[in-house]
Amino acid sequence: MNAQRKYVKQDIQDQLKDPQNLEGEYGADLHHETCNTVLMFNSTKDAKNFLGSDTLEAMKKIKEWEEDNLGTLETDIFDELKVANMLCYLLGEEILQESKTLQSKWNECLTVEDLEKIAKEI
Repeated sequence: MNAQRKYVKQDIQDQLKDPQNLEGEYGADLHHETCNTVLMFNSTKDAKNFLGSDTLEAMKKIKEWEEDNLGTLETDIFDELKVANMLCYLLGEEILQESKTLQSKWNECLTVEDLEKIAKEI
């Protein structure tokens, strides 16, 4: 799922480069703000193109994550649009965890400088 990861990473970095909507957010909320407030895909065609040949791997990843974290599978894994958007959410979480700045600012409001550091670290 390297192509999907690269796509999500670029989207997050683009959002971090235009920090007006993110400045002042708590570090703990950054993942939600970048990966959950607006769906990455609104059409099934775009979702299918994003998933490509990795649809089954994405379904498995979602199933495992939701069962581990929610106790049950919540996402309709037969709906490619929902799978693509949930995969973006999960990949975004993994990508943002790579930032030491974000980890250190988890309970603090983020500044423009923090957001720039996070963009470089991911």
